[in-house]
Amino acid sequence: MRLKDKKDRLKKKRKTPKSDGSNFSIREVPQTSSAMFFQYNTQLGPPYRVLVDTNFINFSIKNKLDIWQSMMDCLYAKCIPYITDCVMAELEKLGPKYRVALRIAKDPRFERLPCMHKGSYADNCLVNRVTQHKCYIVATNDKELKRRIRKIPGTPIMYIAKHRFSIERMPDAFGAPNV
Repeated sequence: MRLKDKKDRLKKKRKTPKSDGSNFSIREVPQTSSAMFFQYNTQLGPPYRVLVDTNFINFSIKNKLDIWQSMMDCLYAKCIPYITDCVMAELEKLGPKYRVALRIAKDPRFERLPCMHKGSYADNCLVNRVTQHKCYIVATNDKELKRRIRKIPGTPIMYIAKHRFSIERMPDAFGAPNV
């Protein structure tokens, strides 16, 4: 349809709202870590520091996987598994059914990380620690914890799939899934 009159053209134009600065909203965006180079975390390097979750230990027992050997097979480098006080408390709360997992967690090859916060909810503890320090790989099979960690840029996740350790969001790893 062709507009002929000047009046018709003025009617068809859309009115754009004038920006007077009042409709701007203030957003707080967390500052990205200086360790991040584009999508690659430069603080990650051998020996890898792996934060281990409760269910990761349980799944490795169920799949009959040696934690240290399987981590090294996955990453082709030395790995130092770390366990927080909250994860130890969670294992102790689970009772006698998980005493093998507790015995593995008390192994001296695991580095202990003391927790200074109140409460013993391990998932919050791991997420806070990874948010503060970008040097960790998180080892978990918990879907909810994986979802929370994926929101943190530059944090790889180690998990157990098909009776072996795999890792996601790590560009040069052997166990990384082919995408």
